[in-house]
Amino acid sequence: MAKRSSLYIRIVEGKNLPAKDINGSSDPYCIVKVDNEPIIRTATVWKTLCPFWGEEYQVHLPPTFHTVAFYVMDEDALSRDDVIGKVCLPRDTLASHPKDLAPKDRNGASDPFVRVRYKGRTQETSIVKKSCYPRWNETFEFELEEGATEVLCVETWDWDLVSRNDFLGKVVIDIQRLQVAQPEEGWFRLQPDQTKSRRHDEGNLGSLQLEVRLRDEMVLPSSCYQPLVQLLCHEVKLGMQGPGQLISLIEETTSTECRQDVATNLLKLFLGQGLAKDFLDLLFQLELTRTSETNTLFRSNSLASKSMESFLKVAGMQYLHGVLGPIINKVFEEKKYVELDPSKVEVKDVGCSGLHRPQTEAEVLEQSAQTLRAHLGALLSALSRSVRACPAVVRATFRQLFRRVRERFPGAQHQNVPFIAVTSFLCLRFFSPAIMSPKLFHLRERHADARTSRTLLLLAKAVQNVGNMDTPASRAKEAWMEPLQPTVRQGVAQLKDFITKLVDIEEKDELDLQRTLSLQAPPVKEGPLFIHRTKGKGPLMSSSFKKLYFFLTTEALSFAKTPSSKCVNELNQWLSALRKVSINNTGLLGSYHPGVFRGDKWSCCHQKEKTGQGCDKTRSRVTLQEWNDPLDHDLEAQLIYRHLQGVEAMLWERHRELSRGAEAGTVPASPGEAPKDSLAQLLRVLQDLREAHSSSLAGSPPSEPNCLLELQT
Repeated sequence: MAKRSSLYIRIVEGKNLPAKDINGSSDPYCIVKVDNEPIIRTATVWKTLCPFWGEEYQVHLPPTFHTVAFYVMDEDALSRDDVIGKVCLPRDTLASHPKDLAPKDRNGASDPFVRVRYKGRTQETSIVKKSCYPRWNETFEFELEEGATEVLCVETWDWDLVSRNDFLGKVVIDIQRLQVAQPEEGWFRLQPDQTKSRRHDEGNLGSLQLEVRLRDEMVLPSSCYQPLVQLLCHEVKLGMQGPGQLISLIEETTSTECRQDVATNLLKLFLGQGLAKDFLDLLFQLELTRTSETNTLFRSNSLASKSMESFLKVAGMQYLHGVLGPIINKVFEEKKYVELDPSKVEVKDVGCSGLHRPQTEAEVLEQSAQTLRAHLGALLSALSRSVRACPAVVRATFRQLFRRVRERFPGAQHQNVPFIAVTSFLCLRFFSPAIMSPKLFHLRERHADARTSRTLLLLAKAVQNVGNMDTPASRAKEAWMEPLQPTVRQGVAQLKDFITKLVDIEEKDELDLQRTLSLQAPPVKEGPLFIHRTKGKGPLMSSSFKKLYFFLTTEALSFAKTPSSKCVNELNQWLSALRKVSINNTGLLGSYHPGVFRGDKWSCCHQKEKTGQGCDKTRSRVTLQEWNDPLDHDLEAQLIYRHLQGVEAMLWERHRELSRGAEAGTVPASPGEAPKDSLAQLLRVLQDLREAHSSSLAGSPPSEPNCLLELQT
């Protein structure tokens, strides 16, 4: 048995930071360190004292970590970056922090609300239905007298319709202590960096808003999860012919707030079993059976939609980079002012040789339309040429989606519906979000500025119009997008031709293409690095840097003088990638020299033996989690078990309903097996896993755990 820990961290924003630059502002960014090992660097937010980041990361780290530290830095172009302040969170603090509201209802959740009492006055929040992780964001005001000694009582209750409300817990807050505590929940005051010399004028360093939650998972040996995995795989293989339809039942019992996590875990589990396409095909059919209106197909946050989103990120991220990367880079490099909405146009001066004149609104709109038409045309052309580059499993999945929708809506009036079903995922849920937020899809190193963000937003809107097949409804929303209509109409024809070729893949072609692609080791990381070169010996030696483009796969590390594609990976990402591919290296050294060997000694520790033992410990397990990481089958199975355990009461209730229906003859039984049998098997499997966990905890101590650090917006 192994232990996996996950630390949920949300780096939101900073406020009231001190000015570090002569212009009275700062250029802040965050660095996250685990036991003084840098693992994350956020984007720099330029010229602000109240930056917003909202970045999302996941990091694997050793189980014995002690502290997670957040450093707020000010970036300087000509000198070393300044440390504004830091926040340190020990593991013990995180482990003792409360994590979940208790589930009080039979559906495995609660309907919580908060009651606040102060000096005889009571106020209540709204009720959050079916949630153990409620978020209210409500504000109450109480009159506070100077020198008040009363306490503030905050109670949490579970609302019930037909019975008395259940008490969940309370917190009693001393008002006097509250006035000298942290500014508010989630905000941490920045402290000075003790490793630097203290300055007497530091004063208030501002605050950093974080949300932190630690979660531990005890993962059993693979054999313990086999019954659960085999049962779920059997259900997927049977598809709609299955007697119990456990997948449909899991969707029914999954709340909206945790549906994305459940979808991702299920998708990765079936991807590891070679059943991702079958799993998604089953979800397509389930959603189609309950959909009667074509305009709502796959537009909700259903299990099918969430699973398909995860699938495209896991299987199609490299493909997305190949198609979108050059277009996104060009938008960032040009930095043109683009606006189509007349109400938002900014008139600016144009001209040369000292002769300037105001640019008219019509000229701005026309130039903007030309720029957007060029970007949209380039994107559609790149997409049209990318059929063979699309992963075979993605093509086969879209083929199943196209066929199922065409079978469900066969009429001539619905001829565009199969195409729209494909574009609802490919364009609306994959390409458009990546265009609007390229950093979150690792297409760019930094967030876009306001001007570039507006260009990307308008381009994403145009892509959505093409994906909607230029329907009258999409045109009516924003009439000022009309200048792009010729390119949009042409794009619809291009997109339909692309989809027709994309889904035209047979089983044999699928296997052949997959085999061909599998022979090419996919890059783990690629991009430019600067290589330090030292010439000469002694105090007169010189040094220089040479820029090379490196390509790291699971098999080799190679480099070239020129890139085949542009990528902007940072040093921490390269270190993480190198650690991933060497994690099974039995000859990995336990220590290394972080410096360079200059003259006759190492610059880091001044050892004179070049091949001597390193002075710093090799950190082989601090790695960034990416979508293309190897699958951890046991962890995915454990996460699915934990979710099913949380809704076990609902599963038992459903089992009792099926049993009563079978006895009354209202639930028809399929030949040889009753509908409730698979559900009964699932409940027995959950009981066996619960007993296995109890036995493991009572037995020998677990092996060295793996920990997961998750930073998420």
